[in-house]
Order: sequence, then structure tokens, then C-alpha cells
Amino acid sequence: MQTSDSFSGLVCTETGDEYDAAATGASDAGAPLDPAYDLDAVEWDAETLAERPFDTMWRYRELLPFAEPVTANEGATPLVAADALGEEAEVGSLLIKDEGRNPTGTFLDRGFSLAVTAAREADAEVVAHASPGNGAQSAASYAGLVDARSYGFVPSRTPFPNKAMVNVHGGQMKVVGGRYPAALSALHEQLKSDWYTLQEFDNPYRHDGAKTIAYEVAERLDWSVPDWVVVPVSTGELAYGVYKGFTDLVDLGLVESVPKLVAAQSVGCSPVATAWEADSDAHEAWNHPDTIVGELEIPDPAGGSLALRAVRESGGAAVAVSDDDALESAVTAAQTAGVEVGSAGGVALAGAWELADEFDEDDTVVVVNTESGTKNADILRSHLMGQGV
Repeated sequence: MQTSDSFSGLVCTETGDEYDAAATGASDAGAPLDPAYDLDAVEWDAETLAERPFDTMWRYRELLPFAEPVTANEGATPLVAADALGEEAEVGSLLIKDEGRNPTGTFLDRGFSLAVTAAREADAEVVAHASPGNGAQSAASYAGLVDARSYGFVPSRTPFPNKAMVNVHGGQMKVVGGRYPAALSALHEQLKSDWYTLQEFDNPYRHDGAKTIAYEVAERLDWSVPDWVVVPVSTGELAYGVYKGFTDLVDLGLVESVPKLVAAQSVGCSPVATAWEADSDAHEAWNHPDTIVGELEIPDPAGGSLALRAVRESGGAAVAVSDDDALESAVTAAQTAGVEVGSAGGVALAGAWELADEFDEDDTVVVVNTESGTKNADILRSHLMGQGV
């Protein structure tokens, strides 16, 4: 496996035990594996990075695992000032990190760049995973770059644009009746040939792509950090990845502290927020998931405990918001900030409003929009129609 000079292998997130870079699945302790790096080998400073074009996440190549990545120029997304929203929240600055500008319109492109690179290094001919929708589209795109056969198992409620684009990218789409857990079960029951997993945390590299969001935010803020970062939580890979990114920057001496991380979920499926309210280190599976925000309808997130760790260690919080508040927030962002926020990003914005009383008037708050609003434009439009618009 051709890895970067600073990459030192995989470690168990519970025990710290080391594993080979080609490993997949959980550790012997049953915990996710995490890419580890020799930070002493990373010679970064603000001037060095300023000399590189701000064009892809691979400008931070020393803290990414692979020397020759599969890439579609993911990353380098804008940090958009949302002044009207900031005034409404009574904070010094509210910024939207718009991950909808990635190649397939989702932050997941960062992780699938890494996951598919790992598959290529393993000489995999078939890759597969289950997804609420965005992941199937992203995986099909990156698998096509290495001529691998891709299978995306998705629930029947997956938006049509996701389903269509899986096939457009050359992937095989398997639509399963029911919700996300049914798609995940079908993946293991129906796919009999040898295949390489792209599933979050079974593939240990996806969340490592998300950490580059933290690098970009800090650099765009002249190597300072916001007071708060609000992320929507589904599998937990985004929350843990962003937290990991900021801790890297602290360890490298580029920033002084980690921002407070807010994990936002829908009240119809909020295992992480519920565990937070119960002061628990581990979530319980959600028995009856029911939210219009399909990307966040993950009742038993593989990275739930890691998301809780990120919230707790950063001094942050977890909140659950209604679907109506999420959709209204997404529409408001489109109309006042010019950002086409998806319904999952709307959950993050609504989470910021939920915690507005916790913010100081001079705080900087960054909200991560995880997907393009065009992916679920019909849902946003239906919300407006329900208001008579």
C-alpha cells in the first residue's frame, strides 16, 4: 500500500492497539479503527500552506494516508458569511461551510476519495456499501475513476436524484423496501461475491476525509478557530472527523484550542442527542426512526460513541430539532445567505438556533451544510407549499 510518509497505520479507538493499514472492520475490542500519523514528520506552518493553491483537500496531503489518491478535486469548499442569520442569532459572526460544492454535492466525497483509494490499493474489483442516498452516489462516482464495480444498497425512500446519479456514474443501485437498516441488512444478505467494504467505520478511512473540513475552516479564519462548530449527525463520521481535524491542528501548534462541537439531529431519529441528554457515553439504537431528513435517519450509528466523545471532549453539546424547524432553516439560508442548504444542513442550522442562548454576542459560529439543496429540493419546496407559498 502506497502511503504518505507521516501515516503510521491504523489504531483502535478504544485501546490504541495498532493494526495494519490494509485492515477493515472493527478492532479486536469491537471498536472502529482510526488512521494515525507521526505529527513530528509534518512540517506545516501558515506560510508553507499559504504557498499552495486552495483547490482540493489534498493540499493537506501530509496528514492524509495515501501518496497517490483517487480524487475528483474534492474539498476547498467556501466558508460563506451569513450576516442576516448571525444577526438573528445575536452572535458576532455566523458562517456556513458549504459542503454542497463538492463534486457530487456532499461532504461524503472527501471520505470516499480515501475509501476508494484504499480499495484500489487492495486491488478490489467490487466495492459496496449501504447508504441513505448521498453515499451511494458519491461511491459510484469514485469507483468509476478506478474502473471498479460499485454496488449501492439504498432504501426505497432515497431521493430520485441520488438513484439516478448512481446509474449515471456507472454504479449498480439496489433499492430495498423499508428504511436504512433494511438496506444495510440486504447488503450482507444479497451480495454473495467477494467485495471490498466502503461502509463507514468498517472502512477505516472515510471519517479521515472529514477532518479536512476543520483544516479548511481554521485556515480561512487565519489560523484561529470558531467558538462553535455545528454539524448534523448521522453515522458519526462527520462529528468525529471534524473533531479529529481540530485536535490535529492543536497538536501541530497551528491553533490554540478546539471549538465547541454541537451534534444536531432530528427529533425523529436522535440516538446521539438522547444519549447526550442522559449523560451516557454510548447511544442506544432508535426503535422507530421517523424523519423527513433521510440522510440523518440512521437509528444505530456506527460512530455514535465517537460522536459523543467529540462533543464531550470539546465542551460542546448535542441537540434534537423538529423537521419543520430544519426545513425552515434551510429555506431561510437560501433566501438570506445565497447558500442552497440541504435538509441535513437545515438540521445543523436549526440546532444553532436551539442553542442561541448559549452563544455570546461576539462568538463566531460555523455551521456545516453537508449537502446541496438540489438533492432534496422537492422536500424544501413542499415545505413552502405547506405555508401557502
